[in-house]
Amino acid sequence: MTAVYTLTLAPSLDSATLTPQIYPEGKLRCTAPVFEPGGGGINVARAIAHLGGKATAIFPTGGATGEHLIALLADENVPTVTVATQDWTRQNLHVHVESSGEQYRFVMPGAALNEDEFRQIEKKVLTIERGAILVISGSLPPGVQVEKLTQLIKAAQKQGIRCIVDSSGEALTAALAIGNIELVKPNQKELSALVGRELTQPDDVRKAAQEIVQTGKALRVVVSLGPQGALGVDGDNCVQVVPPPMKSQSTVGAGDSMVGAMTLKLAQDAPFDDMVRFGVAAGSAATINQGTRLCAREDTQKIYDYLCHA
Repeated sequence: MTAVYTLTLAPSLDSATLTPQIYPEGKLRCTAPVFEPGGGGINVARAIAHLGGKATAIFPTGGATGEHLIALLADENVPTVTVATQDWTRQNLHVHVESSGEQYRFVMPGAALNEDEFRQIEKKVLTIERGAILVISGSLPPGVQVEKLTQLIKAAQKQGIRCIVDSSGEALTAALAIGNIELVKPNQKELSALVGRELTQPDDVRKAAQEIVQTGKALRVVVSLGPQGALGVDGDNCVQVVPPPMKSQSTVGAGDSMVGAMTLKLAQDAPFDDMVRFGVAAGSAATINQGTRLCAREDTQKIYDYLCHA
């Protein structure tokens, strides 16, 4: 299997809790918090581990929250490569309201990275072996401009590292402008922004995804369609996978689970349709969990088996 690494520039220590109801000013009594690692690339590495694979997570870390984050990843058997930072790793809060079923996600800004810290991360990335897969996922922290990210991707590609980018907005546009990105997973709104037009007709999503592939921006585009599953396009194929109807508890871990599952299949040189199917299965598996939990292997396998015979 091809070696897999992930890069998270704005990692987090996530805490999730339950409260009976939410209202202003009064004290909201909550359950004991559950702590989990957070940040796009870190969650992708965790999802891969949950599914029986292995991915090394590269990220900056600082303070007691950073130490807690590293310890939690060790508990999940996720290998890590870290760079110490002056700023403490951020801590996010996820609150599930029992009376309404609503979720509140309080997301703090990522810890700032100075020039030296970013250079150290870049050095770690550029030691990755040729032919390995690098998943770059998550937001950019204060102090890191999009130009730094694109320079890092170019340097990695020059060394033969295969880059997957799971981002949005300016960062995703800039990454695709480099070209030859292994895989991107925009949703329909993000895809519309990438091609600069509304996608209102039945075949517009497929045509827009094919446009990104045909212009050499990405080798594979998998468009996340929420409850409708996903539409995947590469140079030879177009496949749509619709998950079974399921009761969704939370969508927090769905995207990262989907990227992790697809990356695992890509690392195993699986056929493209199988990669998309496994990604939808893992994304769906994550939605049946409350809070910030990712896909479970058993749930993913059940949904994947269903999709294989649907």
